[in-house]
Amino acid sequence: MNKSYFFRVQEQTPTKFWINNVTPKEAQMAIDHGATGCTQNPSYTWKMINHAENKGHTLELLDKIIAREADDDIAVSELQAELVREVADVFMPLYEATGGRQGYVTIQENPFVENEEFIVERGYINRGDKPNIMIKIPATVDGLKSIDRLVTNGVPFNATEVMSLDQAIDVCTLYHDACMKMKNPPAAVLSHIAGIFDEQLAKTAKAEGIDISSDVLWQAGIAAAKKIYQIVKTHWPEIGFVSGGARGLHHFTEMVGADCMVTINWLGTADKLIENDPPVVQRFLQPAPHEVVDELCLKMEEFRKAYFKGSLTPEDYETFGSVVLFREQFEDAWLKAREFVANRRKELNK
Repeated sequence: MNKSYFFRVQEQTPTKFWINNVTPKEAQMAIDHGATGCTQNPSYTWKMINHAENKGHTLELLDKIIAREADDDIAVSELQAELVREVADVFMPLYEATGGRQGYVTIQENPFVENEEFIVERGYINRGDKPNIMIKIPATVDGLKSIDRLVTNGVPFNATEVMSLDQAIDVCTLYHDACMKMKNPPAAVLSHIAGIFDEQLAKTAKAEGIDISSDVLWQAGIAAAKKIYQIVKTHWPEIGFVSGGARGLHHFTEMVGADCMVTINWLGTADKLIENDPPVVQRFLQPAPHEVVDELCLKMEEFRKAYFKGSLTPEDYETFGSVVLFREQFEDAWLKAREFVANRRKELNK
């Protein structure tokens, strides 16, 4: 019997399938189709508050949290932590069966509070007693400081919001230097967000009236991923590479062949690839055409800054266009969840 798509991808290539922002039920479905890990993000609580099958359970958890926690932001954080731990439990058998090589579930904190102390404090709280929970940390100035502190204390991490080569190099250098002092360093991955990068470039091209082919823009995120991947794998092979922010099926299929994890949503991406069952074709090792890279470099300043080493400083990372776009999506969902918590608190106190 022919195996489903993601199992064939893993048999024929080093590429792994991670699932993004899923319910426990979706997590199990993804594992049944070959998922080896999971990324959750700050919009997860808002999803679960509105999820038809999970809303009742989510509100039960929330009401208990509200009773003990007066701060609405912390209540959202606590709700997220409890919900993500339930997904971590679904992935725990895989984590144990592979000796900790697979089965990680990531969690990312309040996008409005990304200072070093808060990230570190909540990192320990969010992980709790779940060894397969991996702390997801933005690759910004404070995020890099947080990574250094958590790594030295054995906490696995996922450096996210990586849009540029400079960010990737800083994350990898920091991790490598920390590991030189450790016998058993924790697992580490960095997430290059190809789909959001593409979205930002398309937005800029439209707003500024830049005459650039849609075919070229379609390849921008993957072209940047290929360069960043090559440098990371050459100099820091101990760090896992994740491709995220998928906005189309190509953000998975174009990565096939890379020794990496590609994280995608269940609805609209993973389910469609399972349904379409395309042939497994290793596209990633085919270089981006010089004409494509040249046009992107000539016409798109943000691509140049992402593509060339030394174009950005750590102080630039937080305000880099595609990083801002990504964070804004999380901020919007967090605000909605926080408003819901505040209103729920009023109802309970009547």
